[in-house]
Parts: sequence; C-alpha cells; structure tokens
Amino acid sequence: MTSEPHRRAIGSLRAVALDAPDIDHLATFYEQLAAWRRVPDDDDEWITLDTGDGWRIGLQRATGHVPPDWPDQSRPQQAHLDFRVPDIDAAAERARQLGATLLRRNERRHTLADPAGHPFDLCLNPDDPRTILMGVMLDCPDAKALSHFYAELLGKPVTYEADGVAMIGEDGAQPLMFQQVEQYTAPRWPDPAYPQQIHLDVTVQDVDAAERAALDIGATRLDGAGPNWRVYADPAGKPFCLVWTV
Repeated sequence: MTSEPHRRAIGSLRAVALDAPDIDHLATFYEQLAAWRRVPDDDDEWITLDTGDGWRIGLQRATGHVPPDWPDQSRPQQAHLDFRVPDIDAAAERARQLGATLLRRNERRHTLADPAGHPFDLCLNPDDPRTILMGVMLDCPDAKALSHFYAELLGKPVTYEADGVAMIGEDGAQPLMFQQVEQYTAPRWPDPAYPQQIHLDVTVQDVDAAERAALDIGATRLDGAGPNWRVYADPAGKPFCLVWTV
C-alpha cells in the first residue's frame, strides 16, 4: 500500500465513455440499475449520465461495435466498472432482468455484461443501501507504470500498489484502478477489429500546453481531433481525449 502527496494535474477527469451501438438502450439500463440521470443534450451520438456522486459516464454511439468476450483476450474488455451493492444476488437478478448477462459469481462479487457487452462487477457492501460506482478498472500490461502515468495526467495520488494492481485517487473521489493482464491486447483505435471499448475524457485549460505535458509523460498523439477534442493513447495503447471549452 502507498500514498503520495497531491500533485499538480495536467487535466481533470471529465467523463468515462463507453462505446455502444444503441446508446439510448444502454442509458436506460444504467438509469434503472443505478439511478443515474441523463444530462440534457441534443447530440444523437453521445449521452452523458450523472451518477449523483461525482462521476460522469458518457455513452458514445459506435456503429458496428464489437463487444468484449470476457475473459478472452482476443476480444478484451479493456476496462470495467466496479459497483458496490448491498445484496449482490438481488442486484445481479435485477441487472439480469434489465438485460445484463451473468458471466461469473462468487461470494463477494458477481461479474455481468451490460446490454452492450461491457463487463461490470457487483461488489458486496451491506452497510449502504445504494448502488454506488466504486471505481473504473483499466486492464494493462503493467499496473504500476500505467497508474503513475494517470497520476501525473489527472493529479491523483497513487493510493494503493500491490503485485499486479494499483489505484490512484481516494475511495469515494472517483478513483481509477489498474489490473495487470497476461497476454494483454491493446486497442488499435480507430480500427474496429481492435476496439477501444472505453475511453477517458480529460478536461484541460490550454490544450497545447497539456499536449506537451502528456507527451512528456508517455502519451502518443493519435490521428483524431475536433473543435474541442484531441485523441491520444496512453502507454498501454488505450485512447483518451483531451477536451476543452470553446
């Protein structure tokens, strides 16, 4: 276990975005499962969900989306959401009724896939009646290296390190977690045969300065940009966006 002092951020986490072929259907699933609320938006290609406790989850339309086939690394999940629930059996049955698929169960957590195929975990927390998004877990070839990259990018301290796993940020303050995966297969955005599945949007004030800083700590610029976003890959090959207000 470890803890580091707060560091200056290159940017701040704006949203965790999931690819899906039917974003309205996926939004309805999470609204009913976790009581998340849609943020009003006129964009047909994107839906933002507010979790009510600091997270923003984006749903991005991906035509021809190839879902993960967890735990097969030929079609990897790339990342997953971890939820805390008071009763994992009841929560799993509720999720199944809403369109999820049960993938694995044990005494402390159940793994399911949402209607777009993204795995998520239901973790037992009997002391709280709510369904809470505990964190986002990123698969990677080197948990320590990737956690330190995102600690620099987002200004979150490394709060946990052990063999093959790490976490940045405090519990309850939108932590990101990292798990080392054997035979890790990186996304090859925008190749649909190697989809990103999930990406992070990072808000910055000065995109040129933020780009220089991100490249200095190991990011790679990818061929994608818009009026208020640019696409990069982290050291594990996962795409992320720097976004700003115009």
